[in-house]
Amino acid sequence: MKNYNIALYPGDGIGREVVPEAIKSLDAVSDACGFKLEYTQFDWGCDYYEHKGKVVPDDYLDILSGFDAIFLGALGDPARLPDHITLRPLIEIRQSFDQYACLRPANLLPGIATPLAGRQAGDIDMLVLRENCEGEYLDVGGFFKHNREEGVAVQVALHSRKGIERILRYGFKLAEERRRHLTMTTKSNALKYGMVYWDEVFEEVRKDYPNVRADKCHVDALAMNFVRWPDKYDVVVASNLFGDILSDLAGAISGGLGLAPSASVNPQKQFPSLFEPVHGSALDIAGKNMANPIGAIRSAAMMLDFLGERTAALLIDRSVESCLKSGTARTADLGGSDTTSDMGDDIATRIRRDA
Repeated sequence: MKNYNIALYPGDGIGREVVPEAIKSLDAVSDACGFKLEYTQFDWGCDYYEHKGKVVPDDYLDILSGFDAIFLGALGDPARLPDHITLRPLIEIRQSFDQYACLRPANLLPGIATPLAGRQAGDIDMLVLRENCEGEYLDVGGFFKHNREEGVAVQVALHSRKGIERILRYGFKLAEERRRHLTMTTKSNALKYGMVYWDEVFEEVRKDYPNVRADKCHVDALAMNFVRWPDKYDVVVASNLFGDILSDLAGAISGGLGLAPSASVNPQKQFPSLFEPVHGSALDIAGKNMANPIGAIRSAAMMLDFLGERTAALLIDRSVESCLKSGTARTADLGGSDTTSDMGDDIATRIRRDA
């Protein structure tokens, strides 16, 4: 029997509520499919900061390096601590473990409404692939004369040939497994160094994948087209900042961020990868047992798929779709009144029934 060691990092807000519901599905599917998951939970975040003066211990990267995967809930509580402090470990995990590929699928599932008129289940099925280690999220820049009238802030985006090429090649390979269409996000009409570099590398790499239809689009036009023609898109590759923004839009038009999963992976599996729902800590509903756990549960399915347990991942996905289609359990964001626990129980029950 295969064993997998999973680090749990529930974090803040509703992260603590959705992670246990994902574990219900993971336990159900591991029992059904014949492998074992062993969990170690780390209570890092804002509460940890109040006791220790830091959101994670100094050696947290060394601690996490020994796990097969990291499962994260959500981070942030701005009333207690600025977001750039609570989110720093997440960015450091991505960069230190070379999790350069952030996969954020956006699918309009059965039984789910979209704010777009005339769309139904299956009409939206795209994968936003975000470069996750470079770009605008590197800690390059600084302040000059901070907190003075003439103060200046400098924020530098860094794009390397290696970083651009490897995320594009990974995107092309994913497109080969899907509908053979890749769109690269650019803004080279205004950003004449970084995005022009993306354009140049794209033109070189696309030649190696003649079976994939490849095009590019400026990020502002792409945001507009996600709303107008979401069915046009298959795999969308973007820089760190552009991918972050576009994936939230893709999640919103496919039913809401409560449904949206994500994975930050090191495709070569040299380091542990991280899996988390796209939504944030949602402090306005935290502690009320009303958060939608499906984003976390679908992220758990992505984790299993990446670990090689594809049958188990598909079983979770089918059970989520069955739950949504039947309407037997719906949280408030989906127009229902069921609790986080109710929906987690419903999906776990379906997994055990259908295994």
